[in-house]
Amino acid sequence: MTRVFSGIKPTGHLTLGNYLGAMRRWAEVDQHRADALFCVVDLHALTVDHDPARVRRLSRQAATLLLASGLDPELCTLFVQSHVDEHTRLSYLLECVAADGEMRRMIQYKEKAAREQGRGGSVRLSLLTYPVLMAADILVYGTDEVPVGDDQRQHVELARDLAVRFNQRYGHTFVVPRATRPEVAARVMNLQDPTSKMGKSDDMGPGIVYLLDEPDVVRKKIMRAVTDSGSDVVHDREARPGVTNLLEILAACEGADPEKLSGAYTSYGALKKDTAEAVVELLRPVQERHKELCADAAHVEKVLRAGAGRAREMAKPMVDAAYRAIGLLPA
Repeated sequence: MTRVFSGIKPTGHLTLGNYLGAMRRWAEVDQHRADALFCVVDLHALTVDHDPARVRRLSRQAATLLLASGLDPELCTLFVQSHVDEHTRLSYLLECVAADGEMRRMIQYKEKAAREQGRGGSVRLSLLTYPVLMAADILVYGTDEVPVGDDQRQHVELARDLAVRFNQRYGHTFVVPRATRPEVAARVMNLQDPTSKMGKSDDMGPGIVYLLDEPDVVRKKIMRAVTDSGSDVVHDREARPGVTNLLEILAACEGADPEKLSGAYTSYGALKKDTAEAVVELLRPVQERHKELCADAAHVEKVLRAGAGRAREMAKPMVDAAYRAIGLLPA
């Protein structure tokens, strides 16, 4: 059976972009068709200045929302990255086959390092090396497919390169994974800046719909979304990014074609109203289930413990094989 792995980073409250771009597909498609592992990648939240209590709180919230979105621990493995030591064990071995130059060429490193330096802060070494840990996250499970948005494809390519390099130098050890991409709304854009991704750690709150936003807050944010010059509703990401973002959100909510939807509207106002209501209805069952799970925190903790146990069983043989291949003595 095909093995799928993907993770979500607890650096902010999860958003509509996280749900439409990843979480819903994991629940509706991936956990049913594959041997699927989904992970709260909390170690990746430590690469920049952070509040420890907030990381713990957001990690728990992310796991709860993943369950609320429909992940079933009977169908998939859900766990927290730091609960499975094999991720960091393998990461060091992969650092020994990675090159400094390819790390410094990673787009997200360049952007985040520039942002940290612009704030007068120092750049942590982990910000440079975390793509190797991300590669370890993927390779440690013999992953075949990694469902990701466009902004993460470079990291999957790095995992592929490191797997091939390790296999060539030390003998076949790793499966070479491939990235997969959902067709619609793989990248939901910020409502106030439709040329930028709707990121959970952004500062532009009015442009981000969070999964736990109240319905009236959702409506207000979408009704105030930036549109474009002109008045015709056209699906064109280059010329009409604001309207296109709304069309793609609506299409993703309703399982429709954004190109065809554009012909049903003659005004931005009507499009915004329908999009707002579609998002409210989409999030309603997730929010209701999240509330139920928050009242049963012990259940969530039990799911995560069981998931980590299954993940360790899968990961340990792979890491042990990599240790032998690279030349380390068995313990």
